[in-house]
Amino acid sequence: MKSISLRPLPLLILAALLLVWSQPAIADKPAAPFTVALVPDTQFYSLKYPERFEAQMHWIKQRAKEDNIRFAIHLGDIVHNNTVKEWEAADKAYKILDGAVPYSVVPGNHDMANVEQQLTRDTSRYNKYFPPSRYKERPWYGGHLGKTNDNNYCLFEGGGMKFMVVSLEFVPTDEALKWAGEVIAKHKDRRVIVATHCYLLSNNQRDKSSAQSYRLKGNTGEQMWQKLIRKHENIHMVVSGHIIGVGLRSDKNDAGRPVHQILTDYQGLANGGDGWLRTMRFVPAENKIYVKAYSPTLKKHNDDPKHSYVLEYDMAPVRK
Repeated sequence: MKSISLRPLPLLILAALLLVWSQPAIADKPAAPFTVALVPDTQFYSLKYPERFEAQMHWIKQRAKEDNIRFAIHLGDIVHNNTVKEWEAADKAYKILDGAVPYSVVPGNHDMANVEQQLTRDTSRYNKYFPPSRYKERPWYGGHLGKTNDNNYCLFEGGGMKFMVVSLEFVPTDEALKWAGEVIAKHKDRRVIVATHCYLLSNNQRDKSSAQSYRLKGNTGEQMWQKLIRKHENIHMVVSGHIIGVGLRSDKNDAGRPVHQILTDYQGLANGGDGWLRTMRFVPAENKIYVKAYSPTLKKHNDDPKHSYVLEYDMAPVRK
């Protein structure tokens, strides 16, 4: 029996290795697109049209898998007259999302009590139905300021990125802004979306008069920009409601990074808003966010460029 020579084998291995090394590097597979939903002022749904409120929640839940909805953000004014009946309607609607899609809520001016025609910071009914304890078993709920859920933060991930939603009360106090700044500073690895009820106007200017108009000691949209938002490089977006209509502006923060500021409020339309909401589709492969308006009750989109548009947003992984 003849012996088999193994001498050529190392040469074959070397040739194979050279062939592999000579091939161009294969790019990482782009992260999957995902969606964030914006739920604007539902006050008239809670008051008169609870079925539209529930339709929004059912649609978000039903589309969660196909659209990869990672989070839903309420923009304040959950109810209109702060009555028990309205809060029960809102509670019923949001129970549809409980355990299905992570979400945040924040109080608007209609979610606060009036005393002798003066708005106060009494959010006891809001906190009866949406207290921090409602989310104690939810791993995505980050925390809150003090004993209430008026100012809170939540965490989610999408497209290979880590996000944090910081929700701030109507005309937030200096204490709330200080707390938010500390939370954001502790989460530098998170891309931050700030949600608050009143911030941007329909003329694309930041609010400058809400504190004076409502006779509350707190900060307007412009003051929020100056004191908090522009100072943190990981804040990339601010979303708000309150002012009927839509608006958009982008400004660079102190680090030179763009901050998209979006207004969404459809309560002025028929039937309390006809179920219109916004979706933000993040597409990492394109570094774009596709913002769209959709009504689950009417089952149609609004393709008007004021309501549906594309934002540039760098989603490349942060290299350490």
